[in-house]
Amino acid sequence: MNAGYGRDLDLNLLRVFVVVADTGSVTAAASRLYLTQPAVSAALRRLTTTIGAPLFVRRGRGLALTGRGARLHAALSPHLQAIVDAALSEPHWSPATSERTLRLGLSDTCELWLLPALLRDLAREAPRMRVIAVPVQFRTVAAALASGLDAAVTVADELPVTVRRQPLFCGGFVCLFDPRHTRLRRKLTADEYFALEHVIVSYNGDLRGIVEDVVQRPRNVRCSVSSFAMLGALLDGSSLVATVPDLVAANIRETRSHLATRPLPFEIEGTPTELLWPSGTDDDEACRFVRGKILELARSALPRL
Repeated sequence: MNAGYGRDLDLNLLRVFVVVADTGSVTAAASRLYLTQPAVSAALRRLTTTIGAPLFVRRGRGLALTGRGARLHAALSPHLQAIVDAALSEPHWSPATSERTLRLGLSDTCELWLLPALLRDLAREAPRMRVIAVPVQFRTVAAALASGLDAAVTVADELPVTVRRQPLFCGGFVCLFDPRHTRLRRKLTADEYFALEHVIVSYNGDLRGIVEDVVQRPRNVRCSVSSFAMLGALLDGSSLVATVPDLVAANIRETRSHLATRPLPFEIEGTPTELLWPSGTDDDEACRFVRGKILELARSALPRL
């Protein structure tokens, strides 16, 4: 261990010493440091005891450095100013040079429309930043944020007060299908809808989804999957139908334009999709930059709802 630490050197004493040396006066140093004169004198005595040699001598009405004091002042001054400058300077952060890796929690619905667009924006503006996408949903997002996510985009229930919430949009649901194999009237009846064969997304791995929860009527489910990612491929070329959020349907139809949608024959109130982040990252420039990008992309997605 360094001998200075071994003697319990208070680094605040060094700042007092430098200011006294610069001003040549205990009174002037006390004014600059917002301390009393007795406090400055006591600090000098403690430092002298720690150093083991006199640092000042009286010269007229002021103080002058001894040889030991002059050597200490010459060694300290540039480092102390650099420390003060570093503490008080405005932080500088640039997306163009940032090499941060951010962990983002995304529901499967949000991963479809958000992640490709976000990566394209980062490639243009922050080419060295990287993203680790972690799957979340309303049951798991609180624990995921607590375990170190920088942000999440999903629907959510109750969350700790340490999590910030920014609503992005609240979409509805539509029936998505392949009209080449299933011909549906422009306006479906409930009986027609429930007579169809369905593929559903179930986070619980069962044969129930949001329709069963809201309408309290079972569908004729042929297949249950854990994610929206495969729905386009499952519907394409089959007579299956899927009930999906508007934005998911729009995203799937970008690559499978022959698929079609119909309004549901009943109302399902959509849950707001939110941007969530730990309050501890409020002033993190990289996190703020990515949150801003997510907000921009959400606004651009709204016309597709």
